[in-house]
Amino acid sequence: MKRSYFRHLSVLCFSVMLLLSPAASATDLVVSAASSLTNAFQAVARSYEASHPKTHVVLNFASSDTLMRQIANGAPADVFASADQVAMNRAQAHGLIIAGTRTNFAGNQLVLIVPSLSHAKITTLQDLRGPAFKRIAWGNPASVPVGRYTARVLADAGLTKALAPKAVLADNVRQCLDYVSRDEVDAGFVYATDTAIAHGHVKVALKLPSPLPITYPIAIVAGTAHRAAAQSFQQFVLSPNGRSLLASFGFLEP
Repeated sequence: MKRSYFRHLSVLCFSVMLLLSPAASATDLVVSAASSLTNAFQAVARSYEASHPKTHVVLNFASSDTLMRQIANGAPADVFASADQVAMNRAQAHGLIIAGTRTNFAGNQLVLIVPSLSHAKITTLQDLRGPAFKRIAWGNPASVPVGRYTARVLADAGLTKALAPKAVLADNVRQCLDYVSRDEVDAGFVYATDTAIAHGHVKVALKLPSPLPITYPIAIVAGTAHRAAAQSFQQFVLSPNGRSLLASFGFLEP
């Protein structure tokens, strides 16, 4: 007989991973953060642990909407860092974060990238209509912040219908980056910070001003069992040291 917990497979998988982790302990602090923060928050966590040796930071990366749903379904989390305001708004509306703890901590920029060996000429977004671009990757706007930013930019450029048949929708921004890095698509929309980790496999074709500010909010999860540690980690992210680390990975001031 099927059991109801199979409906929340992603939550259970992460919970089991946490429980089986050799470092798991009562002082584990679970930080659920957007995929685009992966490298930066790994560095932030290492720096934080160095000055807080009694706390082990457990990082959980996925698209912001996926993380919000995990938290809503009972996944362990103490801190939530989103890549846009929409996902955090939903978390706040469902009472998943502690009132008054939400604050913006970083900014980013949307860019159009192509494989490093691409010879396609791009001067404006309208060039994506051409035959050189058969497959274009961007995040699913229904569940991925970078997809929502991209959808707005394409709509403003009058390209929504024209590019729809070419769309390859990604589950998160790093998947989109991988598609372009592996030359599986002709172009893709990611954040400027993502290109720094592509190790020469992609190049930036266009920098795109976003009609919506690309800002990252962070908040303490309402169900945290480690509120003091969660507050401490959030304060570290907002501190000069934390901001310096984020800047080293290309993140902007919010």
